[in-house]
This record gives sequence, structure tokens and C-alpha cells, in this order.
Amino acid sequence: MVQATDLPRNETGIATALGILKQQFGERFHTGQSIREQHGHTTTWIKNQAPDAVVFVRSTQDVADAIKVFSAHKVPVIAFGTGTSLEGHVNAPAGGVSIDVSQMDAVLEVNVGDLDCRVQPGVTREALNTHLRDQGLFFPIDPGANASLGGMTATRASGTNAVRYGTMKDNVLAVEVVMADGRVIRTAQRARKSSAGYDLTRLMVGSEGTLGIITEITLKLQGIPEAISSARCSFPTVEAACETVMSVIQYGLPVARIELLDAMVVKAVNGYSKLNLPETPMLLLEFHGSEAAVVEQAAAFSALAEDNGGSDYQATTTMEERNKLWQARHDAYWAMLALRPGCKAVATDVCVPISRLADAVGAANAKAAELDLIAPIVGHAGDGNFHASLLLDMENPDEVARAETFVSWLNDLAISMDGTCTGEHGIGQGKRPYLVKELGEAADVMGMIKHALDPDNILNPGKILPA
Repeated sequence: MVQATDLPRNETGIATALGILKQQFGERFHTGQSIREQHGHTTTWIKNQAPDAVVFVRSTQDVADAIKVFSAHKVPVIAFGTGTSLEGHVNAPAGGVSIDVSQMDAVLEVNVGDLDCRVQPGVTREALNTHLRDQGLFFPIDPGANASLGGMTATRASGTNAVRYGTMKDNVLAVEVVMADGRVIRTAQRARKSSAGYDLTRLMVGSEGTLGIITEITLKLQGIPEAISSARCSFPTVEAACETVMSVIQYGLPVARIELLDAMVVKAVNGYSKLNLPETPMLLLEFHGSEAAVVEQAAAFSALAEDNGGSDYQATTTMEERNKLWQARHDAYWAMLALRPGCKAVATDVCVPISRLADAVGAANAKAAELDLIAPIVGHAGDGNFHASLLLDMENPDEVARAETFVSWLNDLAISMDGTCTGEHGIGQGKRPYLVKELGEAADVMGMIKHALDPDNILNPGKILPA
């Protein structure tokens, strides 16, 4: 288990605040060890740092009332949605209280004509799309996990559809936020654009709970496409697949998804999902549009792929076949675990300019082999984002140390290529050492903003900013 640094605790303040919260929230206030550990981080190799208590909130007023207690007694507070983030975001390194927003799960408003909606932060992306389906709308951001929309906003999540529909920063119109002193603000109206003052919406999107707690989100929606076509194509090398991705982007082909699977991942998917795919690097794609448009797009991709040695190209518009193909992609995590039974998978996350994707993936494969690590790679190739999932025996200190060396090297490699140490997982605790390397003096400016909005450092302390 990778260690996370404990921060100084305000024992007196925590004890006082817990007493007040118990009176305020009654049966929604919990201090049992198991529930506290569930609200520390469990989806990463960073050690679990449990809060001192968990409070289940049901309204913005609940959050504001709790924050006023934390502010008065200088007690840390960490927002919790579903706990699916991957960089230690919900750990409590200074103790304090976890604010669980999972019961704030209402879709408050859907404006079909304006293609937007208002939701509480505990609504999950799958629940929202189920709610929208009979209205001919969908929300496109798909990070894989059934994450809460509050958490997705806080971490600036993205996923397989980002190449066409963007990330959370492109799809959030406004947020309602409880600030460190308990004030409730709304950052914008529903208009699609505005020049009214500082862009506080973008400031809060990706702030990881360090500047305020999000209690409502206004989101852009999309119409469900008339037709959807999915395709797959195999390539002799990762480089050939990446060259095809560059050609697709330069050609202006409006792909909705374009995912890269290296040969090891394809092998794992074959075994887990009972498929018979060629065990070479592969691209999975999806096209959205009219019936004629998706046929035209699929044909154009086929020609581009053929120029780069692509083979075994297959496309389908039937829902059953499309779902089978994409379910195999979404099951890749479990499939990779089966390559080494009993291991833990630790997912890395970097993003580079698309022109450097082949170099970065090739170098990552070579470095993993050099360190004797199993690290299959999947990537959101259309925007240069990829993940190497290290399959580790966490009881082997030498292996864990080699994995830490690999992760550090990969972050540095991405930054050296004018990329980023995180394309979608966020900074949290795990990526903190690389923020200054990537952004330099800009990290100091972030610290100034943090101090101005949260002078007592009660909002998710120990995250994003360097120690």
C-alpha cells in the first residue's frame, strides 16, 4: 500500500464539531469504523485515511449548516459522492468529517427545448440517462464507472465520448456551491454563453472539493443520435493504430469515440468476454449522426485505417452487437485482472498531444518490460489520453517500488512531451508531486486562490496543492 502523508489534526475542534453534528443530524450522523473506512479511499493503492465521522446530507441547507460548524471550529470536511475517484480524493489526512451527498439524488429540472437540466450532486450518470431516455436526450460524459455527477464535476471527469462531446468543463453551465464560510453561491445562469465577470463555474469544475462543496449542477444535454455505428479494426503495431488516430483527427472525421487497446488488453478481453478478436493492437470506434452520415463516416475511417495497415475491419449498427463490443471495452478492467489472479490493478493516467501518443505508448510498454511489470494499456486515443493498468502483488515491496518508479517516470514523460500528468483522474493526493513540474508558478497562483476562498484550509485539505 502506498503511503499518504497524515496532516496535523485539530483534536479539540473535531471533538466539538462532532458533538454539534450529532445533535443536528441525528441518525444521519455516523462514527462506526466500517462506514468511516468506506468513506476513506478504497479504489487506489494509496492507504485509506478514514474521516472521524460521516454525515448524510439531503439538501443545500444541510450542507451549509454543516459547513458553518466546520468553519467555526476549523474542522476539515471532505465531500463524498460514490467513491469511484482514483487519486485519493476522498481520504481524510487531517481527520474531520465526510459529507456524503448520495441522498441528494434528484433530477430537479429538464429543459427539453434548451437541451439542459439541473441535478443534485448525488445523481449518477446512469440514473440521469435513464431519466432522460424517454425524452430523446442523453448526457454524454462516460468515465466508465457509474460516478456521481457532483464527483464528476469536482474532478473534471471525461471518458470515452470526450473526443466528440468534450469533458465536464465543456458540459457544465453552472453550479451551486457552498463556500468555506457557509455562504451559498450560484456561479452562472442557464445561458449558453456569458461575459459576466470571472468564470467561477470553470474555477469550481475540477477543484476537487478544495474551494467549495457542489450542491447543484446545470448540465448541457445532447439529442440521442438518429443512428449509431460501432466499428473495430486491428493493426500490426500500436504506432500504426496511433497514426490512424492522427489521420482521423486531421481529416476532421467526427468520431464520437475512438479507443485504443494494446495487444495484451485484447487478449484479456478475449478471455473474459468470450470473444475471438485478433490479439494485436486494436481501435474501437463509434459514429453518431444520420443513417447516411454514419455509413459515410465508417467508410472514410476504413480507408484511413487501410492506409496504415489496418485489417479485420468490422462495423455494425445493430444495438446488440454495439453493446457487446462496448461492454467488452468497459469490462477491460476486470478482464485485465484475470491476467494475473489475485493481483490489484493500479490505473495510471496521462495525456499527451496526439502527435506524441505513439511515442508515449511505445515508451510506456518498453519501460514496463524493463521494470518487469505487467502493464496493459488502454487509451482514449482521440484526445491523447491513455492508461497503463499495473497488475501488482501488493504484498511484494520490491514490485510495488518498481511500480512507483514506473508511475513517476510516466508522469515525467508526459510532462516532457508537453502533456499532462493527468488527463481525467485529477490530482488528489497521488499526483500532487507533479503539479509544480507541469505548471510551475501557476501552482502558486492556485495556492493564492485556495487561501483567499478557504483561509483555514478546511475544504479537502492535502489535495491538489503541493505540501
